[in-house]
Amino acid sequence: MGFGVFIHRSDSIYDDSPAEQYQFPSQYLGRVQACIGDWIIYYEPRKVAETRGYFAIAKVGQVILDPKAPGMYLALIEPGTYLDFVNPAPFSNAEGVIERGVLNEEGRISGRAQSAVRPISPADFNRIVSLGLDEHEAELPRVDEPGTVAPASGFAEGGQAPFAFEQERDRVAQFTSRIVRNRLFRRLVLQAYDKRCAVTGLKLINGGGRAEVDAAHIRPVEANGPDILTNGIALSGTAHWMFDRGLISLSDDLDIMISRQANDPDSIRGLVNKTGRAIVPPRSFERPHPHFLRWHRENCFKH
Repeated sequence: MGFGVFIHRSDSIYDDSPAEQYQFPSQYLGRVQACIGDWIIYYEPRKVAETRGYFAIAKVGQVILDPKAPGMYLALIEPGTYLDFVNPAPFSNAEGVIERGVLNEEGRISGRAQSAVRPISPADFNRIVSLGLDEHEAELPRVDEPGTVAPASGFAEGGQAPFAFEQERDRVAQFTSRIVRNRLFRRLVLQAYDKRCAVTGLKLINGGGRAEVDAAHIRPVEANGPDILTNGIALSGTAHWMFDRGLISLSDDLDIMISRQANDPDSIRGLVNKTGRAIVPPRSFERPHPHFLRWHRENCFKH
């Protein structure tokens, strides 16, 4: 087993869904198989417009032949392990290239940097994750949010410094902690939505500096919904309650739908922002994905 870097781009010709599967040709089979049971980092190339750089982690569960594409394989992501970075990490910063393994003996970028799948050292893995999941300005939870705890000063539920990882591999088990993932998911969503409710358009910050808005999963964690930004939406408490109970939903075009079973539809319409459409982030890769919206309409929305 070993850590790896998987190159992914939103306009890829491959059938990729980062939280679920990664499609690749046979030439990378050995490298991907070496990552089974371990964590990988997703990277978007610098030539991509508005590149996110290193933008997420996930754990590879198994590798199978792609039943729909001859000669192609699928790395299946272990459910519940994908996690977007709250701070996408660039390929290089003021200290130089972050992934030192792509440098040759002369300190120059080698051909390894072009490889779609490549192994990565524990030191490089920890360095990138430390940057990507740094909580130097942790988002305060709503005081009434279930399952929340006071923000810790680090990644674990104790008082360590943020992401001061040791080299031991068992430290990455913290990536599956629900408390940690909820906190990171909340920050990620509120950051993308500028702490504004997508349905009402309200941006309310209480006297303690807490945003009075929830980070809602479109497809719930209990229904195998991943902690991916495109499965998230910022909602005020009332809008979140209505969304979870199927009184409102969103079309693929982000129009706000009101259930015909709602006992007071006029009041719900009064809460919806003037456009009648969800207010979402400007960048497409941060908006709700139709895949998750469709699941909500089919499984939650009361038609």
